[in-house]
Amino acid sequence: MHLNKQVALPPMQPISPGSPPSYFASLTRHQRKRILVNREISWLRFNEKVLQEAADPSVPLPVRLKFLGIFSSNLDEFFRVRVASLNRLVEVNKQAKVEMDMSPKKILRQINKQILAMQQQFEAIYSEVKSELANEQVFIVNENELTQAQGYVVRQFFHVEVRPLLVPLMVSSLRKIPDLKDGVIYLAISLRKSAHPTQKEMALVEIPSDKLSRFFMFERSNNRTFVILLDDVIRYCLTDMFGIFGFDQCSAWTIKLTKDSEMELDADLSKTQLELIASGVKQRKHGQPVRFIYDKQMDIEVLKQLVAKMGITADNNILPGGRYHNFKDFMNFPLIPSLAAILPMPHRPLPHPDIDPRQSLFSLLQKKDILLHYPYQTFYPVIDFLREAAIDPKVKFIKATIYRVARQSSIINALLNAQMNGKKVTVVIELQARFDEEANIQWTNTMKEAGLNIIHGQLGFKIHSKLLLVGREEYDEQKQKNTIKLYANIGTGNFNERTAQTYCDDSLLTQHAGITSEIAKVFKFIETQLPNQPVDAYPDIGKLENFKHILISPKHLFNKLIQLIDTEIAHAKAKKPAYIILKLNGLNDETIIGKLYEASNAGVKIWLIVRSICCLVPGVENHSKNIEAISIVDEFLEHSRIYYFYNNGKTHCYIASADCMERNLHRRIEVACPIYDPLLKKELETILTLQLQDNVKARLQNYPDLPPNGYVRNGLEPTRSQHAILHFFNQLLKGNVQYKALPFEQLNKLVNI
Repeated sequence: MHLNKQVALPPMQPISPGSPPSYFASLTRHQRKRILVNREISWLRFNEKVLQEAADPSVPLPVRLKFLGIFSSNLDEFFRVRVASLNRLVEVNKQAKVEMDMSPKKILRQINKQILAMQQQFEAIYSEVKSELANEQVFIVNENELTQAQGYVVRQFFHVEVRPLLVPLMVSSLRKIPDLKDGVIYLAISLRKSAHPTQKEMALVEIPSDKLSRFFMFERSNNRTFVILLDDVIRYCLTDMFGIFGFDQCSAWTIKLTKDSEMELDADLSKTQLELIASGVKQRKHGQPVRFIYDKQMDIEVLKQLVAKMGITADNNILPGGRYHNFKDFMNFPLIPSLAAILPMPHRPLPHPDIDPRQSLFSLLQKKDILLHYPYQTFYPVIDFLREAAIDPKVKFIKATIYRVARQSSIINALLNAQMNGKKVTVVIELQARFDEEANIQWTNTMKEAGLNIIHGQLGFKIHSKLLLVGREEYDEQKQKNTIKLYANIGTGNFNERTAQTYCDDSLLTQHAGITSEIAKVFKFIETQLPNQPVDAYPDIGKLENFKHILISPKHLFNKLIQLIDTEIAHAKAKKPAYIILKLNGLNDETIIGKLYEASNAGVKIWLIVRSICCLVPGVENHSKNIEAISIVDEFLEHSRIYYFYNNGKTHCYIASADCMERNLHRRIEVACPIYDPLLKKELETILTLQLQDNVKARLQNYPDLPPNGYVRNGLEPTRSQHAILHFFNQLLKGNVQYKALPFEQLNKLVNI
């Protein structure tokens, strides 16, 4: 987000901080390039893995369509966020260098080159999927493939459902086309009259996919189903719209504009943060174009006229595409019976073996910690934890951090219920959660009206930790009086019951006095000190409060990670076993990467499971020979963060909200929580072991002499980690516990090529 001069904000950095970390200081540009992958290129490689899933014939057809939709949705966000920030660097003419010492312009050229190549792959995969759908008697047809009878049905649908929603814009006579909506598909229509061939007009029509399904199904007989896209329904009926003006020759092509998602915020000090964000969300609709994508079959004269009237230049990434855009709609492709039949049974999250829904969670937590693993296990114990707290007369207060919640959030409803039941409820809700700003503004207003104490972070500094804290009055045997006992929930993912069905995350419910007291201090800092602290002067809260258990960013978590890596280096130099496993969504912090290279050179064995951005290059002599790195893209989205340090057998194991990304470690409040219970540690060790044994869905990350995104294929018995983990939790539920100990000496062979 951008503010004018009156408000101090750290810049949104699409690049690494100025001076390189010490590990890289003595290296030449060529040497750095060998061991650091550019962040944007790494992300594109991740999205290519999504495309691999769409191309995989072993993946059920409906799921392949979903992955095509995910690929498209991911790419839209990439342009709105990352490409937009690079464009801004070009515009202000900064001579900044990014991770690979390349200028923003050079990176943009590489991005466009890779995206055009992936777009060709995408179209080939879609064509293949269409053919395979036809084998299942599902036919996606366009307006030129309709029979007369089908055309009648489509035309009826158009006039009854579609036509009332269309507002054609005649643009030929306009000097400038009005601001088009971000991410919305339009038909650019060329209109002619056979009686007057030289008379041409051009129109734009927004495809109303926000009000109607993108897919219209018809003629479901003889086990055959026909599907036509809304785009083609409109194409089929163009003369119905424009024929009254004598236009009998109509051609149409799809276009889409993607805009910069960054918010320009008015630095009016009289406005609240909520007012600033609300204003910024409205202004975002008028953001600068960062991509204009069009049907590559479009008439060149129509394209030139469009580009001129929209004021778009080559700097706005004018990209040729296929006939259809916004493939994200394919994530909601109708589940036709013949397709449903080829899907595996839908996964139903398992109950936790220690939780009896008829008994108090507080009573259970007084005896043991509970570690939940979504989506293998159900998210509902977290909701039940809040629901019980809301009506328990002994509970005095509840505190929560909210980043993204479900549209109909049971978490928010439980907090509202707690307030109605006389509890003191404090909610720290992050208004800057990208693309969830409007939802969080609405939730803020709802909770404020109900009397909850609402707190926001500072502009430019997000509160991304996932914390719940409950204060309950209980009798203390030692003190011989009632005191407030604290209970907490610390997670790696959002308090969102919807995404918990598909995102892999871990969540700890605990009464551990050390952990809960430190969580209470985090909330105290947010409530009392955060509003008064300049962003660039945030203290090391963990050091200030002498934290012994949790790790908190900024500063403390980063410094402790460095210490933990240094400890493994010391063990390796002393000829003791030294191992590190990091499971992350992203890794781009150069200091952490440099420290991992240093550890590798000292003899520490390191395994990385990084789903998305990974700027580290494994397997390079004199830098990362002892590092293995994989990525897993499968049915569920790998979202949990786990830090594992062997520590000569006295293991340190954390679950965390933070990736090893520069933003998470230095510009957000994040929390990593230790797992102390030996059995719970074994659960995490089992997950890590099964993931490192994956040779079905695991891909190699950035190996220098191998093609990107190559699958792990080691000749061992096939292990698909998500299926194996689900099997493990099924067995755990049945009491047939079979933990997997980390076979450190074998792991190098498991992922070695």
